[in-house]
Amino acid sequence: MNTLPTASVEAQKHSQQLIKLIQETINAQKGWISFAEFMHLALYAPSLGYYSAGNQKFGDIKNGGGDFVTAPQISPLFAQTLTNQILQVLNLTHGNILELGAGTGKLAADILLTLAEKNAAPPKYLILEVSDHLRQVQLETLQKKLPENLVQRVEWLRELPSNFKGVILGNEVLDAIPVNIVHVKEDGIYERGIAIESEEFVWQDKILSESSLLNVVSKLNLPEGYMTEVCPAASGLIASLAHSLQQGIILMIDYGFSAREYYHPQRNQGTLMCHYQHYAHSEPLINIGLQDITAHVDFTSIAHAGVNNGLELSGFCSQAQFLMNCGILELMSKVSPHDMARYAPLAAAAQKLLSPAEMGDLFKVIALSKNIDAPLLGFIQGDKSYTL
Repeated sequence: MNTLPTASVEAQKHSQQLIKLIQETINAQKGWISFAEFMHLALYAPSLGYYSAGNQKFGDIKNGGGDFVTAPQISPLFAQTLTNQILQVLNLTHGNILELGAGTGKLAADILLTLAEKNAAPPKYLILEVSDHLRQVQLETLQKKLPENLVQRVEWLRELPSNFKGVILGNEVLDAIPVNIVHVKEDGIYERGIAIESEEFVWQDKILSESSLLNVVSKLNLPEGYMTEVCPAASGLIASLAHSLQQGIILMIDYGFSAREYYHPQRNQGTLMCHYQHYAHSEPLINIGLQDITAHVDFTSIAHAGVNNGLELSGFCSQAQFLMNCGILELMSKVSPHDMARYAPLAAAAQKLLSPAEMGDLFKVIALSKNIDAPLLGFIQGDKSYTL
């Protein structure tokens, strides 16, 4: 990984504090922790983890910076299009919006502005955010972008509300949930974890004994030599959301595949990815606390978790298909192609959001609903629920 930029002295000091905490955790647990626990500490350890500390994570198209760019940072066009789906459900439920892990707050700001223009802003826009640092970033974004009467509708939560009505939204949330890594060997199924050798973190496999995880992996019938991720924590989140939702939809947008694609014989090294200053690589044991660690989403397991907890699978398709269904081209057509100053950035953003070579095909949208009878706007064409 010698092509990666070198971290500053200050960043390296920060990383060392987190490394020490993880080493202490490993030593306290007889010299080994699961990768899921390592990933949780690397991302979410209070004041030290990647998402808990104060470093800039989210870049944008114009100014760069951060480690990666998300769809809301690309253009307001993403939120404006997404709002058409949100509005349909708000009209059916007379409910609110709950966003999980709201990043910089830009998506929340753009959605609220778009709804306000339609005189349809909900009474409350709730944000469930575990990072105190990101809560502050979100508040600053909202105060900068929104009039005070809209800012006042935003509330931050530390736990899920009960009997929620409306839209629960997660954009690039599932990929940051800690995953377990499994490795199928000749003599059985192993779990990959982290140990310490010469004060360095190293991979170490242990025979998988945890029964619920073993049950999940056994059903996948993976061939010998196969290594991949499973994410029971993501299914657990969907179960919790299902119990929180009284009426409305859970809408998740993320990169991933159906189980058939995810566990394809050729994808035998898994999907684990790290993002550091706009470089993508597959080495989670470096730059600890300074880089994002993600895995692609198995949307089949997300769908099963929803249905098993009383939800209905109401749609699954590519991000490109979803945005087309929600009227992205109609929104673009309101700006004249002759007005290049306004149209050129829109066209560039649409290319990034819709192109199969960019986010269009890799990113998927899944909707799970409760007590909603109407077909959802975002899936009226090209619904691929049958592939799950």
